Amino acid sequence: LFLSHGESKDQGTKAREYILAKVMESTIGAIYVDQGWDMAKQFILRWIVSKLPEVLELGLWMDPKSRFQESSQEIVGITPIYKVLKEEGPDHAKEFVVGVYLDKEKIAEGKGTSKQEAQVDAAEQALKEKGWKGPKIEILKRDPNEEYVG
Repeated sequence: LFLSHGESKDQGTKAREYILAKVMESTIGAIYVDQGWDMAKQFILRWIVSKLPEVLELGLWMDPKSRFQESSQEIVGITPIYKVLKEEGPDHAKEFVVGVYLDKEKIAEGKGTSKQEAQVDAAEQALKEKGWKGPKIEILKRDPNEEYVG
């Protein structure tokens, strides 16, 4: 899949996620039309369902800011606050540095070409700093030898 320079650079943005979701939906639809339901189901089981435990366990279904906020509220009972620490460069090419704080303690800093991008980076760094994976979710375990009905 070829994305434009801007799209491939913008990791974690809604536009990029939307594009990738549409590509996945189109791929599944093409397999279904071309090879039928059984092949489409095999593709879904192999590439989507098999990844669900990891996605749920690591909280990857949430963006980093939401994961950090949910984790911090669950673990320490504090909502994170983001503060712009530095703005550098001309208006058309600014670089922002944002700090994420729990109470008055700075947990991490992030950089980006927008405040939002810098906040997301700060949240990612804070998750690493704290060793938090994301909010706890009960993962339903299923016997891999059991036939999937669906």
